[in-house]
Amino acid sequence: MTSKMRDWLDRNSGRTYGNYIDGEWISSSSGATSALYESAMPDRLLGQFACSDQADVDQAVAAAHHAFQTWRLAPPSEKAAILYKFADLLEHHREELAYILSAEQGKVLTESFAEVARAAAEARFAAGEAFRVEGVTLPSDNPLVRSEVVRYPLGVIAAIAPWNFPVVTPVRKLAPAIAYGCTAVLKPASATPWSAVRIIELLAEAGLPKGVVNLVTGSGSQVGDALTEHPLVQGISFTGSTELGLRINQIAAARLARTQLEMGGKNAALVLDYDNLPFAADQIVNAAFACTGQRCTAISRVIVLPSQAERLTELIRERMEALRMAPAWADGAQVGPVINERQFQTVNRYIEIGQQEGADLLCGGERIEVNDPYFAEERQGYFLKPALFANVTKEMRIAQEEIFGPVLSILVAEHTDEALAIANATDYGLAASVFTSSIRTAERMAAELDSGMVHINHGTASQAHVPFGGVKHSGFGAYSIGHTNQEFFTQVKAVYVGR
Repeated sequence: MTSKMRDWLDRNSGRTYGNYIDGEWISSSSGATSALYESAMPDRLLGQFACSDQADVDQAVAAAHHAFQTWRLAPPSEKAAILYKFADLLEHHREELAYILSAEQGKVLTESFAEVARAAAEARFAAGEAFRVEGVTLPSDNPLVRSEVVRYPLGVIAAIAPWNFPVVTPVRKLAPAIAYGCTAVLKPASATPWSAVRIIELLAEAGLPKGVVNLVTGSGSQVGDALTEHPLVQGISFTGSTELGLRINQIAAARLARTQLEMGGKNAALVLDYDNLPFAADQIVNAAFACTGQRCTAISRVIVLPSQAERLTELIRERMEALRMAPAWADGAQVGPVINERQFQTVNRYIEIGQQEGADLLCGGERIEVNDPYFAEERQGYFLKPALFANVTKEMRIAQEEIFGPVLSILVAEHTDEALAIANATDYGLAASVFTSSIRTAERMAAELDSGMVHINHGTASQAHVPFGGVKHSGFGAYSIGHTNQEFFTQVKAVYVGR
């Protein structure tokens, strides 16, 4: 695997990519490009990508608006056929997609292959959604009038994607848009535009008509703001930080545009008198450090009762210290680098804050040098050994704020009521895991945790057909992935038919 990924990157890196507008690849109106470098080897150029501006956004939205006039009327069989073919193409090209994803984002290849597979699964579910646009006929008070409610496509969608899942998140936004008859403009994260380019190429290969999906790369200030403010954009599907999501919602609300926001998390694992602590430790460590902790559903807090705190802490520590940090292509790699220097500095600052606040750093927290043949003459990326904090209290910043990196905190609660209170004592409410051998405790936690998703005796992994979203500052608008997407991508209309 090592030589295959490196050989592929050597053959395919260094190209220049434009925007995809109305079925054509074109340069940005500014003519400027931005260099993208490999996460694990920051001196390795991956490509040059368009630095777009308002004029590019206007052109892309105009193309999407024009295409919407016909795409909204396309039969569900046509939409589904394109999405099924697209899913097949994702799987057929899974190797190169995984190489691109791992190169620009840094995650290990096993995770990248899994992400491509998940994207294909979500595309197939969305294909079925083309046949599941639901209406309803209601009893009428007037025997001469039939009353019904129908759904119709929302319109042009701005799909603003993050850098941590650069394959599955764009597909999660584009596939349902296509299925429900919307058109879209995709703005990928500036740190991971290459995956988006390949996704668009595969959508075109699947037969998607021109203008239905457009791609504009560039900064959030130049492209993201322009999309959010554009009068022809009817909905904004955004995944990213809470701070930016709140700003997008304010701009959209001023012109009554719809939003679907997937934002931050401070997810807790509650271990409450569980009879299989080794399994709980496995699930917690996997959920905490997949994607090097750079995911909104990562477990970042463990809340445990005193009787099991010492044993669970030791089990977690053993598993963390056994994790193999290595570049994506290395055999047995489990944790890659954080994506770039900026993210490293952010995470490192929180590690310093945790120590200043009085938490005990039990292991990790330092940048390490990784031994790999390809690093012999190369500058390495930012490999940060996963950090474990103990003696953390709920008021500490490391227990309250989203770190978005490989940092895990352990908090001890005196009883179940306190554990629940600690879990809910943040601004976030995305996901939570509960490990317990008590059915009554499990049912109570599922009912009372302020989280959009609750996992019982299970890590925070979601499924390709189940609604995904959060409450409080973790999410706003319709949940994504599942059938709840219909609430974002379609509108309702009441129709009265006289006889």
